[in-house]
Amino acid sequence: MKKFIDTISNIWKIEELRNRIIITLGLLLVYRFGCQIVLPGIDSTQLGGLADGTDQGIFGLLNAFTGGAFANASIFALGIMPYISASIVVQLMGIAIPYLQKLQKEGESGRKTINQITRWLTIGISIVQAPAYLYGLGAFGVPDTAFVLGKGLDFMIPAVIILVSGCVFAMWLGEKITDKGIGNGISLLIMIGIIATMPQSFVQEFVSRTTNNNGGLMFILIEVIVWFLVILASVLLVMATRQIPVQYARRTASGGYEKNVMGARQYIPLKLNASGVMPIIFAQAIMFVPGLIGQSFDDTSFGQWMQVQFADIFGWAYNLLFAFLIIIFTYFYTAITVPTNKMADDLKRSGGFIPGIRPGKETGDYLDKIMSLITLPGSIFLALLAVLPAIVVKLLDVQAGWALFYGGTSLLIMVGVAIDTVQQVNSYLLNRHYDGLMKTGKNRKVA
Repeated sequence: MKKFIDTISNIWKIEELRNRIIITLGLLLVYRFGCQIVLPGIDSTQLGGLADGTDQGIFGLLNAFTGGAFANASIFALGIMPYISASIVVQLMGIAIPYLQKLQKEGESGRKTINQITRWLTIGISIVQAPAYLYGLGAFGVPDTAFVLGKGLDFMIPAVIILVSGCVFAMWLGEKITDKGIGNGISLLIMIGIIATMPQSFVQEFVSRTTNNNGGLMFILIEVIVWFLVILASVLLVMATRQIPVQYARRTASGGYEKNVMGARQYIPLKLNASGVMPIIFAQAIMFVPGLIGQSFDDTSFGQWMQVQFADIFGWAYNLLFAFLIIIFTYFYTAITVPTNKMADDLKRSGGFIPGIRPGKETGDYLDKIMSLITLPGSIFLALLAVLPAIVVKLLDVQAGWALFYGGTSLLIMVGVAIDTVQQVNSYLLNRHYDGLMKTGKNRKVA
């Protein structure tokens, strides 16, 4: 305990780090406060149906990402998800559009232009999603009497403007946290929203176990132990890498190569899961399709079966298809985000080579083969984590809200963002000659 207190004290001694942490916490507090502000013109006392309708299923997951703002009909009801969607679209368009490919190669100036394109696309997506959200409130059980001003243009236009502005403001908060605070701002906003729903979900699970003679405290203890084991597995998935040895050489006057001119052998770390949570996000977007197909065959037994099976995110049919899509998208996203040919060219230009492999195309093919081999276990592991909430619901009878924290996008985002933030704090501590967060916290000796 003393070591932990010393580490916190050392963090507080670094003025720049202290200011960044304060700014980050302040901006996160602003976001959480905004999530509780209900849209003008809506009676907050009549939103019980909306809370019940977003208690589970895909909308329950969306509500978790927005920290409950979706169920509160808040000014931040759209959350930061339009920005995430815009980022994905721009990233995928960068594969096919030469202009975006050119911007990606222009360094900092190109990155700024791509960010500006992403911002404008975020506004466009928000303008489409905002009226869809407002008109869809009735489908979640919100009565017409909850709309104090009715659903005319005098309500819809200001409400759409507020929702779009709320999304843009949340995007601005995320960018400010990245620039002036600590960690990735957009990811932190999503993580803080997910964490905000955790206490309520755990309390509901605790009440269910203890009051309904449904396992009692012993089952709660088992669930918590399993949860920590899943977190440990997620950490391993995020951090696991395959180290590819690299040597360096320079051409001599005789035309040969002089090896190891840079000293000890170096390594290329290839991640077991290079795609992060993106395959899960892609797969969840596709999982709307089976339900739509079922609706188009509504009068047939096939259509009814499709709607029933794929409306339940904890059902076996849903999760089998979900896991299969995650594996497919993991390979797809890894292929477009890990440029093995570019890595091989960069190695060749810098005089680097993989022992036993010729520089150039053969190195690129070798790296591509290694990525394919390590992506298979990574994709299967990712798919298992994604469907784990359904497994614990079926086998342990866990409440739906609490089950979402046993895997999938929620848990991987929490783990990934936490690791990234800790690494940034560690870099500040090590630069100021302190041990990192996982160390003792004592001053480091400077040679």
